[in-house]
Amino acid sequence: MPFLIRWLIAFVLVAATWNPTPWNFTRWALDTGTTQLPVTVLAGLILLIGWIIYLRATLRSIGPLGMALVAAVFAALIWVLVDYGIIDISDPGLNAWLGILIASLVLGIGLSWSIVRRRISGQADVDDVDVE
Repeated sequence: MPFLIRWLIAFVLVAATWNPTPWNFTRWALDTGTTQLPVTVLAGLILLIGWIIYLRATLRSIGPLGMALVAAVFAALIWVLVDYGIIDISDPGLNAWLGILIASLVLGIGLSWSIVRRRISGQADVDDVDVE
């Protein structure tokens, strides 16, 4: 359940930043950013904080290579689904949502990886050590 919550927050973060519908920060900021500049800046800063938290945790946990491998696994899964005719990628909107899904899964796995590794191996991660 904790992974599901982390992934859902990542999905909301990615989809709120941009998605193929008119309901996203990027479209809203481009359309009304100058008329509602303080609200646009506030919303942009909140999204930026979310991105920094998720990207920093993901980079520290699985690193760039791990991010690429996780993305490649999900891209290969989509390739298999396309090859078997389960999904049709001729729709650009579906492709965009698949990209959002993959990005959110990479971030969700990255944020949860330390917990998974600790449960599998029994070893705790220690990033910051106070030395006196």
